[in-house]
Order: sequence, then C-alpha cells, then structure tokens
Amino acid sequence: MRVYNESMHLLCLALITWNFDGGSLGRVEKVADNHWRAHLAGESDQDARNRQANWYYFQVDSPANQPVTIDLVSLPGEYNYKPNRGAVTADTPPVISYDNKTWTHIESFEYDAAEPRMRLKIIPKTKRFWIAHVPPYTNRHLAALRKWAGNSLKEEVIGQTVDKRPIPLWTIGDGPKTAWLFFRQHSWETGSSWVGEGLVRFLIAKGGAGMTWKIFPMCDPDGVARGGVRFNKFGFDLNRNWDTNGVEKMPEITAQRAAIKAWLNTGRKIDFVFSLHNTETSEYLEGPPENGGAGKFTALAERLFTLLETETSFAPTRKLFYSESSTTAGLPGRMTVSQGLYKEFGLPAFIMEQRISTQPKYGRKPLIADRLRFGAELAVTIHKAVTP
Repeated sequence: MRVYNESMHLLCLALITWNFDGGSLGRVEKVADNHWRAHLAGESDQDARNRQANWYYFQVDSPANQPVTIDLVSLPGEYNYKPNRGAVTADTPPVISYDNKTWTHIESFEYDAAEPRMRLKIIPKTKRFWIAHVPPYTNRHLAALRKWAGNSLKEEVIGQTVDKRPIPLWTIGDGPKTAWLFFRQHSWETGSSWVGEGLVRFLIAKGGAGMTWKIFPMCDPDGVARGGVRFNKFGFDLNRNWDTNGVEKMPEITAQRAAIKAWLNTGRKIDFVFSLHNTETSEYLEGPPENGGAGKFTALAERLFTLLETETSFAPTRKLFYSESSTTAGLPGRMTVSQGLYKEFGLPAFIMEQRISTQPKYGRKPLIADRLRFGAELAVTIHKAVTP
C-alpha cells in the first residue's frame, strides 16, 4: 500500500486536493486504481488531548461516470477527556457538490463501526466534485454577506486572531432590548454560520426588528481558513477557557470578552446572550448556570424553549436544562462562553446545539436552505422571548 503525504495527489484516475480555503484532509493511501483511504487530519487541544476529527473538505478530479471508492478513516477521538469512536458515523454521511455551492448528502455508503470507517461509493456526474462533512461556510462566504449588507449594519473590528485576522462585531438595529449572539466558535460547525447568515438577512430586511443586535458572525476565522475543527492555532477551544485570561494565546476570547465588558461599563444592559453550535445527533437548549441564575432567568429560558419548540424547526432531543458551573469541575480553562459570562457578569447566556443528522421535523438531514430559514425563525423567537 503506497502512502501519499502531500496535499495534492495524482492517484491513477483521480486528483485529490484540499489546499484551498477551509479544505482539510490528512493523508491519502491508494488501495486500488479507483479506491483510496483518506485519513482525517483531526485536531487536538493545547495538551494534546480531546482529538476531534469532525471536519474534512476536499476536491476530487476523476473521470465522470466511473466508480470511485473513498474510505474515510482515522476517525476516533476524545471529547471532554472521554474517548469516542468519532463523529463520522452512519448517522452523519458526507455531503457532495458538483459546483462547490449546492450540496446534497451521499446516499451510497457503508459504515464499519469496528475499524471505524466510512466507505463512500460514488459514480460522479462530472469530472470534478467536492466532499465535506457538512456544507462548507468559509471566510469568503462571510465576506460576501458583509458586502451584501453594505451600510445596513455597523462593523467594528474588536481585535485580531492569533494569525492577525480581524475579529468583527456587527450591530443591527437600535431598539431598547439588546441581544449578543455568537456564531462559529468552532470552525467545523458550519451550520452555525448558515443560521447566522439567515438571521442577519432577516434582521436587515426588518430594520432590526425593534431590538439592538450585537453579532460576532465569525468567532474563529483562523480555524475556518485552515480547515480546523474546534481549536485555535495554539490548541485552545474558543468555547472553553472563558474562565482564563490569555491575551497572546487566546486573543479571540480576550477581544470578545472585552467588547462585552466595555458595553456594560457604559451602563448599558445586555438582555440576552446566545451561542449557536452543531453536534452530530443531539439538539438542545442549555440555560445559564445555577439553575437559570438562581431562578432569575428561568422564565426567559422556559419562554424561549417553548417558542423554539412550537414555532420553529427546533426538535430537541432533551428537555430544557441549565448548565453546570463548568464543563470539567476543578480544572481551569473549562468554562464555556455562557458559564464564563454568567460567572463574571451575571448575564443570561444560552447555548444551543443543532444536529447535523436526520431532523425529525424535516424527515431528512438539514441542508443550507434549512439553516438559512431557521436563522429567520431564530430572530423572531429571540425577539418574542426577550420582549414578551
């Protein structure tokens, strides 16, 4: 078995590449002329723990109408220090595109839980196609949205990432109630960005819908650019570490926290904080710690959960619950954004996870149009919950 280690491989009938914006793969091994094993790169944290292999995105040039078999391997990982068999399973088949814009789920695949391995059997319609874990949303997509928005939103650059990319903060509307929203804290979770785009487009069309919206549209632009999973360049999870200060190694968190603190220091109020994420098979809403802020935010949480469940496509796999004080008790650097902002400022901060597997209200797996539509639904729901 011959092993290839470059980011571009001429493998008899196919050319496989991932050296583009958001692309990711580890190495490729040839099994036969039309059969390859593609190792997922994955990422680990600053302590070389919690390996995640939730993201892959690559281009294949291969003769049209000729069968191609690609095995996705190197799947196992670890989450919150607990080993797992990986995020690529029979519940989460890849998406495929023939124009790098329109994506559908691959239907012909075999999942072997023993190795584990995801075998894709493809007869491509054209000589070039792309494969990804979920429909990609790169920094280029965000730039296109920003251009479309024009003067309909205010943009501030509140800091720089490790790789010196700007960290944007957008403001839409000027109503009396204020919501702060976080999208794309984890680079693989592209559904978060598609929802964010749907929300932004809706709010601009509605002139802010009677509220002030402060939006972090891309919390980890470095990770998105390099095709990362959930850690910044130094291995720090941007939805952990909210109980630590790391200006040099976590400038993203530092800048976002500082923007919130600066807002509060002027005497202005924050009525709602929300961070949207993706997971494989779970869907839920997590409220602020201490049982909803010792009861202070339970009415808001219950109202939000009910509205989401009854008026949107949100299909929870568990009832509303409230966060613990940390994801890993006794270990520093393990607080999420909601845990950290509640501890430091007492804010009503929520985290929502949306599944990428089959969504029961759709009867299928979500795609781009579904995420965009939910973005509009989310804006309406937040407004109703915050201004009952």
